[in-house]
Amino acid sequence: MNGHGRSGGRPTLEEVAARAGVGRGTVSRVINGSSKVSEQTKAAVEAAVTELGYVPNRAARALAANRNDAIALVIPEPEARFFAEPYFSEVVRGVGAALAETDIQLVLTLAGSDRERRRLAQYLSGHRVDGVLLVSVHAGDPLPELLVELGIPTVISGRRSAAETLPCVDSDNLEGAAEAVRHLLDRGRRTIATITGPLDVYGARCRLDGYRHALAAAGRPVDERLVAVADFTEEGGRRAMRELLERSPALDAVFASSDVMAAGARLELRAAGRRIPHDVALIGFDDSVVARHMDPPLTSVRQPIEEMGRTMARMLLERVSGGRGSATGTGGGPSVVLQNRLVVRESS
Repeated sequence: MNGHGRSGGRPTLEEVAARAGVGRGTVSRVINGSSKVSEQTKAAVEAAVTELGYVPNRAARALAANRNDAIALVIPEPEARFFAEPYFSEVVRGVGAALAETDIQLVLTLAGSDRERRRLAQYLSGHRVDGVLLVSVHAGDPLPELLVELGIPTVISGRRSAAETLPCVDSDNLEGAAEAVRHLLDRGRRTIATITGPLDVYGARCRLDGYRHALAAAGRPVDERLVAVADFTEEGGRRAMRELLERSPALDAVFASSDVMAAGARLELRAAGRRIPHDVALIGFDDSVVARHMDPPLTSVRQPIEEMGRTMARMLLERVSGGRGSATGTGGGPSVVLQNRLVVRESS
């Protein structure tokens, strides 16, 4: 055969059925992997598919299975932060790697403004995707609950609280921050400040808790004047560093809750004539490309960000296909917490 049916064009399902000597519905069941077909019938249909060169219509298959063959990666952050923060590109890379061997289309959506969120809610209400990966969730964000109401399978990156109810992938933010502060203490630093992320993000609160726990475990009092709240941006890191220098000019170390904020802090320290690490040791979080290209290279807590993206995507694909795997857990959705590690460089 030349790969075309009697119609002279693309072979049809009916032509495959006629060649195999079975009904159209039987062909459909074989193509969709149903187990309710005998091996003999399955072999006849597969032989007819091969002879005719039949290619299933994916759109029709998806419609029949109530599937779109698409998932959305939703990042409820402004566009400026998405492009400035290496964290997000690494998540996208990990998600893309997990989907590379599938026919699933990835839809990337930024929803940093109220208008964008309303538009996203309308889009999701139309059930145009099979599932959602939600990254960088702030406390009080209505998106997770909307997804639950719509019945759309969802996996989030970073818990909203210790009692997270949705399936999630996170890293051990508290222990990562504590390890950074212990390193500074081991290096003999005595006045250790921290620049936090926005405290409506659970991961940022955990990093602040890790800072406090490490100081308390070492018998050091926690001085709230050494805590400055920022927003994970470079300019936010710079503003916070300025505040810290005004409040405590004698500080000799800073733990910043992201590499991007550490880069901002470095600029302010340089402007104030402080040498790194001679006068002030500096540590970031994420171990992104920013850390490796700073001068001096930045000590940072390495998050397995790409692995987090891959794990999220795999969890979602499992849920979309109707499975829950072995990690159903108790008290909510399955939770995967990946370990971080400190990468020591010249800044500390």
